[in-house]
Amino acid sequence: FDKPSNQTPLFMLTGIDLAKQKAAHAAVDETVETGMRIGVGSGSTVVFAIERLKQRVEKGDLKDILCVPTSFQSSILLKEANLPRSDPNDNPVLDVAIDGADEVDMKLNCIKGGGACQLQEKIVAACAKKFVVIADYRKESKVLGEKWKKGVPIAVVPLGYSLVELRIKEMGGKPVLRMAKNKAGPVVSDNGNFIIDADFGLIKDPSNLNTKLQLIPGVVEVGLFCGMACKAFFGQKDGTFTTRVLS
Repeated sequence: FDKPSNQTPLFMLTGIDLAKQKAAHAAVDETVETGMRIGVGSGSTVVFAIERLKQRVEKGDLKDILCVPTSFQSSILLKEANLPRSDPNDNPVLDVAIDGADEVDMKLNCIKGGGACQLQEKIVAACAKKFVVIADYRKESKVLGEKWKKGVPIAVVPLGYSLVELRIKEMGGKPVLRMAKNKAGPVVSDNGNFIIDADFGLIKDPSNLNTKLQLIPGVVEVGLFCGMACKAFFGQKDGTFTTRVLS
């Protein structure tokens, strides 16, 4: 992912990146205030949230904030932006968490984990009084599985991945062990887990599926975030943004 700068030149951004930036900046402006403890997610859209945090701190309208990252990626970006960092053990209660998503349904249930960070992302989201999602228009769906076709990311203990794959097949899913692109073998998460992407088609009851998957021995965390988000910001093709709130 690109490093955040004080201001990303607009001519450098594609239409999708402009949409991501619009959503991220809007979320930071609306939800972050001086003195807050902020969960900072992972992924390409969060790059622009960090960019906006840095801009506001440098302008002086945002002071005394503390950021809790959800991955090595966001931790490094925060360090390079000179924004103070901490962790969930020292800050188990956060004012707000801002993170991206692979897909968001009408009830703000999310599929997350495309970047293999769902374990730390869910911990930080659970620490927050308010969990806000930022994404571009491609991630906005009516039902999970409608647009995101890569499956539900599931973090598993390496010793148990074969058992987990078997149980997923018994549930009607199609599991694929995620393989790395720049190393030999499987993707290994920040916490040393493998990632299984399990395709269940359209997911009409994500909470029930999440519960069933969590009960499989060897599963560490499931990339279904159910009943956690209170608002989502979606950057649109025309340069505007829309929001979806929990009704």
